[in-house]
Amino acid sequence: MNFKAITLIAAIIISLQTFGQELKVGDKAPEIVQKMITGEEFHLSELKGKMVLVDFWASWCKPCRKENPNIVEVYKKYKDETFKNGEGFTVLSVSLDFKKDAWKKAIKADNLEWSYHVSDSKGWRNEAAQTYNVKSIPASFLIDGDGIIVGINLRGDDLESALKKQRKKKFFFSSKD
Repeated sequence: MNFKAITLIAAIIISLQTFGQELKVGDKAPEIVQKMITGEEFHLSELKGKMVLVDFWASWCKPCRKENPNIVEVYKKYKDETFKNGEGFTVLSVSLDFKKDAWKKAIKADNLEWSYHVSDSKGWRNEAAQTYNVKSIPASFLIDGDGIIVGINLRGDDLESALKKQRKKKFFFSSKD
């Protein structure tokens, strides 16, 4: 076998080992590259340095739509916070929709005011969902400023609690010292 063939076989084996692998807290979050609703290509790595909730959802998913108000509330509360390992909090919404119109309407209807909405319009075959081994939605991954997963499938109060734990402690000094 020549060097190119060996290299190709090794690359295939490595990609098969990581494809659809179960992710856990402490793992490095895999890169996500998809088109934003505006049509521009977006990379998860562009959010390095922030706390990020990668939220897999769809306009047709009732539990997802029910959870959206909670995510909006937490986003508003923590978007400007300083964390142990991240400056600010944002959401990367990964849609498993096939139809862009339904996706756009749901973003507007649910007031998903953050800037990062991506999809490849492949539904359950969404490449990011496959990489993250998403089997049901809503599904989410909380990622710190270094790209490390610090929480999985946090909803409602659990998401806020996880963000509180990740917050940088503020120290106040009295002028009476």
